[in-house]
This record gives sequence, C-alpha cells and structure tokens, in this order.
Amino acid sequence: MKRVTGLGGPFIKVNDPKAMAAWYEKHLGIAFNGTTYATFQFANEDGSKKQGYNVFSFFKKDSNYFSPGTTDVMLNFIVEDVFALLDVLKAEGVQVMEERMDEEYGKFGWIIDPEGNKIELWQP
Repeated sequence: MKRVTGLGGPFIKVNDPKAMAAWYEKHLGIAFNGTTYATFQFANEDGSKKQGYNVFSFFKKDSNYFSPGTTDVMLNFIVEDVFALLDVLKAEGVQVMEERMDEEYGKFGWIIDPEGNKIELWQP
C-alpha cells in the first residue's frame, strides 16, 4: 500500500492570521487574496498545469483544529486511500484520531506523531 504521495501543505497557528497572510503576500509575493490560505498549483516539468495543489494556511492561535496535537504546526500529506491507511497505521500502533471526514474536496483523517504534532492525511 502506498502511504504519503505528496505534501498537502503546512498549517501554522499565529496570533493574527489575516495580518500574517498580508505580510507574506507583501514581502514574499504569496497570493493570499484576502484569505488566510494560499494554494500552489502543481505543474509538470514543462510548466503545464496538472491536477492538484498545495495549501499554505494560517490558523488563529486559539484554534482547536490542531487538537489534540500540542504544537502550533500541522502538516497535511496527500495519500491515495486515507481510510485504509488509517486502519493500517492504527494496527501499527500509531495514535489515530477516530474522526474521519468525507467532503466534496476530499477525504480526511488525522494522526498524532510521537512529539505531539497532529498530521492531517488528505485524499483529494
């Protein structure tokens, strides 16, 4: 079974997500377009677009979305079969969150690494 096939993106807790996004847009040229997340379209080696994207996002410092993780960073990894992978990881002794989501933009599940980082697994 394939496990991680790509990086979905980093999510970071900050005091003021909108101000942080504006700073990154102004100084680094990352187009947040008035939101707290930016997407980076995947491209083929020749520069043509292909399906998929990475997300770089800021969350409020007091957001519960990273819970029960204990850090201010969460990584999102792309996987092929998230629910099957979660079952395998649980059998391997990994701390797997019971909640699973199936939305129009993908399926999601979460694990916690040994250092307390919540990791989001995303099947686009």
